[in-house]
Order: sequence, then structure tokens, then C-alpha cells
Amino acid sequence: MPVDDGSFDLVVIGGGPGGYTAALRAAQLGKRVACVEKDSTLGGTCLNIGCIPSKALLDSTELFHQIQAGASAHGIRVDGAAMDVDVMMDRKEKVVQGFTRGIEHLFRKSGVEWIRGAGRFIATDRIEAAGGDGGSREVTADTIIIATGSTAAALPGSPFDEKRILSSTGALALRRVPEHLIVIGGGVIGLELGSVWLRLGARVTVLEMAPTILPGLDADLSSGARAILGKQGFDFRTGVRVAGVEKGDSGVRVAIEGADPIEGEHVLVAIGRRPNTAGLDAEKLGIRFDRRGAVVVDRSFHTGVGKIYAVGDAIGGFMLAHEAMEEGMAAAAIAGGGIGVVDYDAIARVVYTWPEVASVGLSEEEARERGGNVLVGKFPFSASGRARAMNETEGFVKVVADAGSRRLLGVHILGARASDLISEASLAIAFQASVDDLALTVHAHPTLPEAIKEAALVAMGRAINL
Repeated sequence: MPVDDGSFDLVVIGGGPGGYTAALRAAQLGKRVACVEKDSTLGGTCLNIGCIPSKALLDSTELFHQIQAGASAHGIRVDGAAMDVDVMMDRKEKVVQGFTRGIEHLFRKSGVEWIRGAGRFIATDRIEAAGGDGGSREVTADTIIIATGSTAAALPGSPFDEKRILSSTGALALRRVPEHLIVIGGGVIGLELGSVWLRLGARVTVLEMAPTILPGLDADLSSGARAILGKQGFDFRTGVRVAGVEKGDSGVRVAIEGADPIEGEHVLVAIGRRPNTAGLDAEKLGIRFDRRGAVVVDRSFHTGVGKIYAVGDAIGGFMLAHEAMEEGMAAAAIAGGGIGVVDYDAIARVVYTWPEVASVGLSEEEARERGGNVLVGKFPFSASGRARAMNETEGFVKVVADAGSRRLLGVHILGARASDLISEASLAIAFQASVDDLALTVHAHPTLPEAIKEAALVAMGRAINL
């Protein structure tokens, strides 16, 4: 339990996924723990203005889309279906509130003290939390973990006003379906929030500087997703560079180098996120940052200064909530003298469009660039009995393995419930399974996960149902 003299075994700066998980793990290990968080609720970007609210809206709009376009294939007739955006948004807020209050409950249950305020370093073992209640409080700690998360990157010269020029925060709070939403950035955030408003009737134009959407993923995933989402109504323009954004009373005008400008009602800028490390006053202690503002740490998440560690978006990486959680638990264990390891090869990336996109491990391109011979197997959901029964036959599963050792290197899924299916692949990669292990594991029939087994069989040259 926290003590009254402001002294703790461990203090975490930031109450997002990395921070609150680190705090709870340290409490499990018997430490006196406090968490310094400046916002009025715990949970950080993920719970408040990111993962959870976006998935709530994605599920609401996907259900609406299924009623409108998918129910008839099952013999279900629904006339006059309409979406009440205010009710949808209110539901989203209730989902968020339930989780943020849940973290408060976990803190109380575990004896973690929440100190409201923005944290900054006074010394290597001392933190000031300022502004939470109009005042400030100083606390000392044997160990400090920086878990300050990230913030949306803005276009130079076009700051967010959350009215016309939107970050994900503004795009999650619209109370009216825009006529035309321009999305700058064809990555995860742009496609997910674009899907929300596309399903409700907005025209959505996506501008991506790279030659493909979802850059960095396996090429087959990117091209497959582009084809399917394009049929849904996305207007994709890749290989374009945005020169600037002008806003007016009724809309925005996006200038494109070498092309005509595009006008719309709102523009969502989804060009990535930056570590939220300004204001920590950590430089004066000798803590180093990279050019994007991420804290530089070693494999043990140690900053090289005192007993100060850093995790999550504050240290860069893929900036995924589940990655931050694992790092938070690992850092708390290491700080307590134990062992903490994060297997980055087994961390999945997911795009919650419909169909979903999920990937873990190496892409085919990455595997070939490493110089080895690879085995590749693809199995379409159109050949899956369960997918056909569900009327969800778009997409495929693709496995990549080393031809010599037969070790599984990567699994890539485009299809219904890919976010759920990918966990089997993450487990297989974490245990260094072979493609044979995946192929010879008995899967229940008929299920969607059978497509993973079938793709592995294709890679082995033993396709049964293809």
C-alpha cells in the first residue's frame, strides 16, 4: 500500500496500457506503487481515444452494414434500417467509461495510488506531479518507469482543430456523417476510421504517400486489402504527396503535389504518432532521445540513468497497446530484480476493417531479403466450409517458412475474424514451431482456423482442399 510520506518503491509516469500494466505488475510483486497520470481518466490513448472507442464504432457500423448489405443473403429481410449516430456515440462513451473505471478499480484493489498531474523529473529518484488538482505534489521512488505514450502527428503548418482538421480524436467524436472525408495516410488508423464513416454513407478518399496502402505489411495483404476495400467504396490514391491543407467555414482543401487539389468536409490526418515525451525534463538527467523524441533504452528497457526505465509508445516501435503492455510487465519484473522478456517476433499487427487484416512475423518480402529459401502457402477463404457457411469468403491465409529448417517465419491473414485467428500463429512463432507443426495440428471442422492448417499444407506441397 502507498505510504503518506510520498515515498514509493516504484512510480510510473503515464496511465496508459504500458503504464497501468507496469504499475499493477509491480504491485503484484509486492512493491509500493504510484502512477502519475495527467488526464482525468486512466487508460491513456488506447482506452479513451484509440483502440477501445474505435472498435466500438467499427462494430456498430459493421453490424449496420451487415443488416443493410449482408442479411439478405441469409434470407433476412430488413427494410428501412437507419443509424442513429448520437446513440452510437453514446454507446461508445459507455464502453470507454466502463474500462477506465475498471482500471481505477484495479488500482484500488491492488493498492496502486493514482497521483493526478503531469509528471516531470526533479532528480533521478524524484518526480513532481503538477496540475492535477491545481497544485503539485512531489514523490520519491527507488525506480521510475516512463510510460507517457504518444500523440498524433500533425501536418506541418496544419495543426489539429478537431473541427475541420481532425486527428483520430476528432474523427471518433463526429456527431454527423460527413459528405466527404479526406484521409491523409493509408495505414491502420486511416483505414479503420475511414471504414466507420464510409459504412454510414460518407465518401472517403485516402491519400497515401507510399505506393500501396498498409505499407510495411506483406505485399499480398496490402494488395488484397486494397482490392476488397476499393470495392466497398474507398477511393485510394497512392504515391501522392500532400502539399498542404487549407480550411474554411464549410470544409477543407487539400493541395497535392503535381495534381489538382481535393475538397472535402473534413480531413483526417493519420500519418503516424510521435512519442509523448516533451515536458519530462529528462534531458537534464542525461536520458537520451532519438530524433523522433523516443526514449533510448537497452534490451532491459533501462535508460542508462539511475533506476529509470521506459516502455510503450515512449520508446517507439510499432506503437501497439499489446506491445506496451508486455513491455510494462517486463520492465516491472526487471526493475524488481526478476526476468522480463518481450518476444517482438511474435507480436501481431491487426487492422480492424472488414474483412480484417492481421500479420505476425516476417512478410514474404522480408524473408526473401534475408537471403534464405522460403516456403509459401496460401489458402483462400472461398475454399473454407465455415467461411462459406458464414458468407464471408473474401481473403486468404498465407504462411511463410524457412525451406531448410522449416521453421515458421510469418503468418498473414486477410479475412473475417483475422484478429482472433492470428493468436494461433503468434503462439506458433513464439514456440518456434515448424510449418509441419502447424499443418499436422488437428483443427476442428468446420472452423475458420482450418484455413491456417490448410495454408501450411499448401506450403508443404500437401494441399488437400485446394
